Amino acid sequence: MTYSRSMNRRHFTKLAAIGIASSWATVPTTSFAAQDPVYTSFISSLAINGYDPVAYFKAGKPVEGSKDHKTEWMGATWYFSSKENLESFVATPEAFAPQYGGYCAWAVAQGDTASTDPFAWKIVDNKLYLNYSKDIQKRWEKDVPGNIHKGDNNWPKVLND
Repeated sequence: MTYSRSMNRRHFTKLAAIGIASSWATVPTTSFAAQDPVYTSFISSLAINGYDPVAYFKAGKPVEGSKDHKTEWMGATWYFSSKENLESFVATPEAFAPQYGGYCAWAVAQGDTASTDPFAWKIVDNKLYLNYSKDIQKRWEKDVPGNIHKGDNNWPKVLND
């Protein structure tokens, strides 16, 4: 599957808002101009779909977190696979949190945002990057330094576009 604007969370939200607004013309609507600084799904406040951000660094792979080891940070709920990983994150969250708030690194490099797959990941210069899918990750990996440079230039402006 490839990335397109039709898969964009903000695009979907705006379409949903338009549909709701047209259905409920008398109900005031809320602006959806800005997005949350950490990507979470529509149905929960979980960052990285509940996967442990510290595990990418310590275990070298995605590991599901547990509600028994959780914290709130940047408006999202973060799960961890162990008390030690939770404590590491709480001590220095910026060292473990994914870049671009967990939004797709390829999309941010393109000036947009998209959801991510916890299994489409890469650590570069001790920073965690997530992508929409493994196919999109392959595109991003064709020019990692260039895409990181573009992503850094676009972040966090893309949250308000």
